[in-house]
Formats: sequence, structure tokens, C-alpha cells
Amino acid sequence: SAQGAAQGPETDRSRRGTRRRGPLAQGEHGLPRAAAPEAKPPGTSPRSPSGGVPRRAASTGIREAEARRRPLAPGGGHGCLLSSQERSVRLRRWYELMVENKDELARIITAENGKPLKEAQGEILYSASFLEWFAEEARRVYGDVVPASAKDRRILVLKQPVGVAAIITPWNFPSAMITRKVGAALAAGCTVVVKPAEDTPLSALALGELANQAGIPAGVYNVVPCSRQQTAAVGEVLCTDPLVAKISFTGSTATGKILLKHAAGTVKRVSMELGGHAPFIVFDSANVDHAVAGALASKYRNSGQTCVCTNRFLVQKGIHDKFVEKFAKAIERELHVGNGFDAKTTQGPLINEKAVEKVERHIKDAVSQGASIVTGGKRHSLGKNFFEPTLLSNVTTKMLCSQEETFGPLAPVIKFETEAEAIAIANAVNVGLAGYFYSQDPAQIWRVAEQLEVGMVGVNEGIISSVEGPFGGVKESGLGREGSKYGIDEYLELKYVCFGGL
Repeated sequence: SAQGAAQGPETDRSRRGTRRRGPLAQGEHGLPRAAAPEAKPPGTSPRSPSGGVPRRAASTGIREAEARRRPLAPGGGHGCLLSSQERSVRLRRWYELMVENKDELARIITAENGKPLKEAQGEILYSASFLEWFAEEARRVYGDVVPASAKDRRILVLKQPVGVAAIITPWNFPSAMITRKVGAALAAGCTVVVKPAEDTPLSALALGELANQAGIPAGVYNVVPCSRQQTAAVGEVLCTDPLVAKISFTGSTATGKILLKHAAGTVKRVSMELGGHAPFIVFDSANVDHAVAGALASKYRNSGQTCVCTNRFLVQKGIHDKFVEKFAKAIERELHVGNGFDAKTTQGPLINEKAVEKVERHIKDAVSQGASIVTGGKRHSLGKNFFEPTLLSNVTTKMLCSQEETFGPLAPVIKFETEAEAIAIANAVNVGLAGYFYSQDPAQIWRVAEQLEVGMVGVNEGIISSVEGPFGGVKESGLGREGSKYGIDEYLELKYVCFGGL
């Protein structure tokens, strides 16, 4: 099987001689020309008010998913046959190709999920950084020599690749969620089958074309794009197949629980990066202007469609009114809803009608219980999946927006009086991915950072994602960590070897 389309119609080695204007043969907005217009598209693009489909990808199913993993089983693929140096060199080249083609790759993201082009370009550079990072980590898969209790024994601890890894990724970061997982897997010596979100298959296929050019051997990086109707069945096949040793999933907690049940039958290694409900606490000692800037970035990046974006703003009584006033002005001044390809756009559409309806439901519920709409509150005049950035005040913990992850451009503000009250509200949920707080009190900073029940904390900072930091959550927000020096361990098995009779 070939990279990108797993030998599907999207990318094929035979097309290499027909490329035009650079490594990615360009169509509309830089999309690959090698599309399959006769196939049913896995999803539709929300990038314009009409929600048109910019390009189609062939939809695969159970048979293709089974076929893609067969060559990857131990002894049948090339991943584990590459030396650590070879893996490092090829991952580095893949990184370089991503940077060289960042504009084309960004246009694909914007066309698929509507993300503003500037944000999409930032995602590509962020995505590429994981390949650069794990290109270096590939050389550092160290074992141990452990002193034995007997003189005639030696104890070795080896690290070996787990084998075939199934990578299931979401639509909101269709490039970064792949490279953060695949970079670690390939660095460890694994082979992968990627099932991208049905709304964003082209980003995965484009990455496959560049992997091809970087020298990643055929059969090491494989993609199984599928329609919404096929996605559950394909996911089950990947989770139950005995030849698949590892599952790495990013998505909702509900879906993660289903995949965990499927994977339990063959006791697979699993990594789960699931839903969040991040609190953003602003204490009286905080610099309000800095807190507003952090809030704007943390809440409205990708129109609020990120797993670590703030869902609940907890603001202490002494600065509550000042914060709300400044936050509202910043929203109205700095955020501009529009087509992602327009340079002035900072807020693109939501991914689909269902996402818009959830935002509307949360607003309606909050207002019915006494919340006030400070700004926004309705669909944008562009129509379709566009929604105004919204700020609510007088919010309570009994409202839906306080209890559920909205995953949209809605910022509810809850007033609190004491530090203990804020911590209690922040932790009173079943998930714990990220949390943020602003304070200038050193003692308080230590206390709150330690007490928040989350996997990642931003202190006086609204954007925390980085290649160097371990990404992951606690409670029902998932299992394992991605990125950082710890990320590669998710794709390695420890083997203890005892030498006797020496």
C-alpha cells in the first residue's frame, strides 16, 4: 500500500511524473488534483455560506481497512526494518517538505473545515514541528542495563515498537492530530493506519503524498478515508483486529468509551485524548488586560472548536464587571466572522449544523435561567454554519453551558467570591483536560496549579499547546500523553532480558 491513500485513488506513485507547480499537484485552493469525483465524499466543507464541497475523496470501508493493516503485521512491513538513523532522516525530510508546502497544506485545511487561513498556516507549522521533534527522539530510544543480584547474571531492558498502530483523528486539527501521533509512532519503529475524520480526509492524504516524497517506505503510513456512514464500522474493525497492537484516538469522550470497549477484547495498548471542559479562572490579583487577551485566544481559536479551549470563565467578584466589560469590547473589536480565505477573517464557520444547534441550545437554556447576552448570541448574517462570537454573564453552575462542553464560540462567565469556591466549581466535572487561571499571587499560583484536576495548566497564559509539553488529560479526558519526550513511549514496549550462566 502507498502512503496517503493507502493505495487509493487520491495519491499514487505513478502520478509523480505528472505534478505541476511543486510537490503537491494543485487544484482549487491548492487541493490535490488526484481526486475521485465519482466517489461519495466523506464530508462537506463548511468553508463558505453555501457549504460547497471543494473536492472529493473516495470513501472506503471495512474491506479496505482490513486490507490496509495486513501488510503491516510483524515481518510484513518496512517500519521496523529501518534503523533509528534512517527513521530520523526520513522524518526530518517529511518535516522539511511540510514547511516547504505550508501554504498549499493550509489551503486544504481551510477548504475542508473552514478554519481561517492564518490559523491553518499556524497549524501546519505546529504539525510539522512534531515530525522535527520525533525525528530527533527516534535516535534516543534508550534501554537500560540493570545490576543483578547474582554475579552470574546480567539484566537488560529493551524498548521495542508495539507494531501496527491505528490512528483515529478529528476534524478540528486535521493535520496536527495526525503528525503528533504518527511522528511518535514512526520514530518508535511502528507502522500506522490513519483513519481521518470524515469531514477532513484530504489533509491526511496530502500528508501521505509528502511522506511518500520523504522516503517513508510504502506500507508504513496508510490512510483509510471513509464516509460518516462507514466510520463506526471501520473504527470497530481497527479496534478489534488482532493484528493491530495499538489504538490512538482523539475525539469525544463518548466515542472514546466505545473504542475502549472494542479494544478490550484483544487487550490493545490505547491512548485516548478525549473531551474537555476547561475552566478559566481570573482572580482579583490578576492583570485584567492580560487575562482578557488570554481569554480571547483560549476561547475563540478555531471558533471555540478545540478540546483545550475554555468552556467556563470563573471571575472573582472584585474584578468581574471590569473583566466582562473589557472582554466584550475585545470580542467586538478583534473578532471578524467570515470565509476562511478572506485575510480579515478571524472566525470561520462551525463544522456543521449540529454544532450550531448545540451553541443555540446552550444559549437558550442559559438565558431562560437568567443569564444575560453581553454580545453576540445568534447566527451570523452569513448564514449556514456561521455564528457570532458570544459572551454571557450572570451564568450559574446549573446551566447547560456550565455542565457540558459547548465546542463553539460561546463564553459563559460565572462570578465567584473565594478561591475555594472557584476550585470546587472548576473540579466539579467528570473530565480534566486543560485549565487556566490568572493571578499575581505566588502562593496562590502554586496552590491552584496543584489543586486543579486537569492534565495541563496554563498560568497567566491562554495558549498552552507545544511540541515540548506532554499533552493529555485526567479523569474521563483520556489516557496517555502525546508530544514531548514522553510521547514516544506510547508506541514502545518494554522487554526484560535476563542473561544467566555468565
